[in-house]
Amino acid sequence: MTTKTVNLNLPSLAVDVGMSNYLTQIKKFPMLSPEEEYMLAKRWKKRGDLKSAQKLITSHLRLVAKIAMKYKGYGLPVNEIISEGNIGLMQAVKKFDPEKGFKLATYAMWWIKASIQEYILRSWSLVKMGTTSAQKKLFFNLKKIKNQLSINSTGDLKNEHVEEISKRLKVKKEEVVSMNRRLLGKEKSLNDPIKDEDGTEWQDWLVDNKIDHEIVLSKKQELDHRKSLMSEAMSVLNQREKEILTSRRLSENISTLDDLSKKHKVSRERIRQIETKAFEKLQKAILTAAKTNNLLPKN
Repeated sequence: MTTKTVNLNLPSLAVDVGMSNYLTQIKKFPMLSPEEEYMLAKRWKKRGDLKSAQKLITSHLRLVAKIAMKYKGYGLPVNEIISEGNIGLMQAVKKFDPEKGFKLATYAMWWIKASIQEYILRSWSLVKMGTTSAQKKLFFNLKKIKNQLSINSTGDLKNEHVEEISKRLKVKKEEVVSMNRRLLGKEKSLNDPIKDEDGTEWQDWLVDNKIDHEIVLSKKQELDHRKSLMSEAMSVLNQREKEILTSRRLSENISTLDDLSKKHKVSRERIRQIETKAFEKLQKAILTAAKTNNLLPKN
């Protein structure tokens, strides 16, 4: 695999250029057929052909924009969110292996989301709002659950809504209230018109809606792979190791060493040792399972 870095000139996302102009530019790049994508990926992977990498990237810029728009409610500049997503896309292209059978859009989606979420978390100063997995889950899921509950209010949540969200995400009620207040702000609607001559709406510039079905299916397939790997890997642990590792690292409500030492009637240090050993065994088993199933990208 080539060691070249994917460092290409992409359409400008500078503030003075304007989002409308940027979306106009990326809309000009053609979508690739599966055959074209495969051949370009092969040329990039085998020969380090930068022109092939550039075509792979530019053909997926609309996917980045579509994903980025879903994170526009966090009070951060959309152009910066898209820029972070583009970085994730470049990393995905760099590591993409066309022989695995997945489409680049499927593979890239995870890199794009990860890059955007890391940027948002850095920008929101987690020192102030908490760093537990439950709080992060609340941060990225509150808006979605509010939509599910048909909550359209721009003010504080009703008590019954706070209680329901708290129950679903397993966080304290006051954390729900606080997070909701943080996330309240002016958001641009996808139906707001872009300032152009034909009254185009934001959503008109995004990837064709047909890709949603593909992403949903691909996401399910990827989750199934991960669950299968985890299930296979967990089988190497004995019952006590499973219970301790799950309680310490795989649960929303983390158990303390004291709690587990009382439950298993061993010292706190022994619990820590079992946890460490179990985690190392799990990591090794997951790696082995991934290699066996040919799910790791080749270097």
